[in-house]
Amino acid sequence: MLWIKSLHIIFMVTWFAGLFYLPRLFVYHAMAEDAPGKARFKVMERKLYWGIMAPGGILTVVFGIWLWALIGFTPAWLYAKVAVVALLVAYHLYCGKLLADFAHDRDTKSHIWYRWFNEAPTLLLLAAVILAVVKPF
Repeated sequence: MLWIKSLHIIFMVTWFAGLFYLPRLFVYHAMAEDAPGKARFKVMERKLYWGIMAPGGILTVVFGIWLWALIGFTPAWLYAKVAVVALLVAYHLYCGKLLADFAHDRDTKSHIWYRWFNEAPTLLLLAAVILAVVKPF
């Protein structure tokens, strides 16, 4: 079980690296004014999303479900953590929508909006870690 938990944590860290960095790339992309710069951001964003974030997110969930099957779904804190993970998956998928908007030059949001958007994973990470470590209920 400790190997499964270790892999869950490793892939969670990988996933969060992308969840933190992709919206930051969106900030810079929204500020870019030259075509070569915008093209470069499109490549970076696509590779980050599909090469790091998607595999990290999928494997985090897979190993999390495996852990869930081993420990059962009885503790109340686990219900709350699953809700946090559902919000993270929704955030991840919305990042994919924003990625597609940038890829097709349909982005309409300002760099300031992306700066605020970039803060959400931090709050969700705090909630997930506190729930998993402190187990407040």
